[in-house]
Amino acid sequence: MDIKNALSAFQSLSQETRLRAFRLLIEYGMSGCAATVLSEKLGVPQNTLSFHLSHLSHAGLVTSKREGRSIIYFAVLEQIEDLMNFMAENCCISADADCLTPSRLQNKKNC
Repeated sequence: MDIKNALSAFQSLSQETRLRAFRLLIEYGMSGCAATVLSEKLGVPQNTLSFHLSHLSHAGLVTSKREGRSIIYFAVLEQIEDLMNFMAENCCISADADCLTPSRLQNKKNC
């Protein structure tokens, strides 16, 4: 991940509805979640949610697929992993401290 992609991801996630939607999609994992269910769980009108999901999609953080009349959204977990690794890439590079590294991120419970 480069700084341009990181900035795009952070910009998308810096809005409350988008952050809440993305976190909820992470909970659903690889099974994804229908837009109507997301709308209900977040208490957000579907047209508003569609706008926010589009923003997340342009940042590469979510994908979607049509299943019948529903659109199922998925968090792009690799993208958030890349973002976390990007942030930890230079951690403590100028110090001899035991620091947060990408390999330590993988030991996070429930990931």
